[in-house]
Amino acid sequence: MKTESASTLPHTSSDHYRWIQLVLGIACMVAVANIQYSWTLFVPEIQKTYGWSRASIQTAFTIFVVTQTWGTPLVGYLLDRYGPRPVILLGGFAAALAWTVNSYASTLSGFYIGAVIGGVAASCVNACAVNNALKWFPDRRGLAVGLTAAGYGSGTIFTIVPIARMIESSGISSTFFLFGLIQGAIILAAGVFLRAPQPSETRFSSQVVQSRRDYTLGEAMRTPVLWLLMVMFTCTITGGLMAVAQLSLIAQDLGVKDMQVNAYFFTMAALPFALMLDRFMNGISRPLFGWISDNIGREKTMFIAFSIEGLGILALATFGGNPWMFVILTGLVFLAWGEVYSLFGAITGDTFGTKHVGKIYGILFLSKGFAALFVPIGNLIMEATGTWATVLYIVAAMDLVAAFSALFILKPMLERHHAKGDSTRVATSQAGLQMNPRTDPI
Repeated sequence: MKTESASTLPHTSSDHYRWIQLVLGIACMVAVANIQYSWTLFVPEIQKTYGWSRASIQTAFTIFVVTQTWGTPLVGYLLDRYGPRPVILLGGFAAALAWTVNSYASTLSGFYIGAVIGGVAASCVNACAVNNALKWFPDRRGLAVGLTAAGYGSGTIFTIVPIARMIESSGISSTFFLFGLIQGAIILAAGVFLRAPQPSETRFSSQVVQSRRDYTLGEAMRTPVLWLLMVMFTCTITGGLMAVAQLSLIAQDLGVKDMQVNAYFFTMAALPFALMLDRFMNGISRPLFGWISDNIGREKTMFIAFSIEGLGILALATFGGNPWMFVILTGLVFLAWGEVYSLFGAITGDTFGTKHVGKIYGILFLSKGFAALFVPIGNLIMEATGTWATVLYIVAAMDLVAAFSALFILKPMLERHHAKGDSTRVATSQAGLQMNPRTDPI
């Protein structure tokens, strides 16, 4: 099923300017990424310092993700109404404040408050950057959203080692404080230049079916497509969130955390090696699968990626006790997981238009909050069974369910959705012509 031919957009200053907008959004995503992806480095030291249980410490991560995701509909409303600049500046201030609070925290409640503020920061920055990419690049939506999401997924690749070393040399408080100020300053500096495009500055895709109608939030919520996407998003994001939050603990329990991996040119412990590779793969996957989806379609790309993720998690449960396999398989899992943000973001814009996409994607993004509830549950299942295998088998099954749903449920459902949307658009246009007949000169 193809769309009508895309309108051409000449290579003018507007075309170049949208790439500047994309780069600014990526810079903000890189800066805010530490709040989520570097948390796993702090957990063992927090436990060692205060003696709290893993589950109670990881509750902070759940609070962060729940705040980030469940606050996104409100952020989307503010974004659609006021534009990206004031919202992302709020996110920059919150990004600095969150880790400043963590640097002074000496109780669980202190870290929980920091997690709430960090969730606000990530919600504001993520929503602004992704929505700006959706609106500026309808013709390359998968690639643009993928590059933006890559900033969040791989933004910590250059900070993992410095943060780990500073935690070891200066402690968690100083590390939280310094890196909190750095990330907040970057977001504020880049965010002040963000703006949404004018209609004349964009063009549609000729390869992917895209709605020419802008659905309201209420209309989108009355379609079965949105609810199916939420279920699929929850299924696929759970395994990745589990790995992000628990990777250090999984490596420790599998006995490979401090085992050395010889990569010929250098030798590194399995956990930091895996973390660096995972950030790299997580970053690559988002523009890679986004670009693929621009060319072969979102549903086929989802089937490929979700299947790889599910099979990779199954293999990790079986062979993860080997340090080399632990590094390779976690990299494979993150390669196939990172693309969820580019694919689901792009398909939201394709399906419902971009005028109200902030609010609509905000509702879809609630799925990440539901998935985050499985993180502490995963700890409880592991403690009850004595192994991570059961947890990994469960999330692998969820990935495979989502993979087959993309091809056999979502694809035909979207075909019906777009056909109905086109019929509604045509009927509305014809009604308008009847009410306002034109009198063209002969």
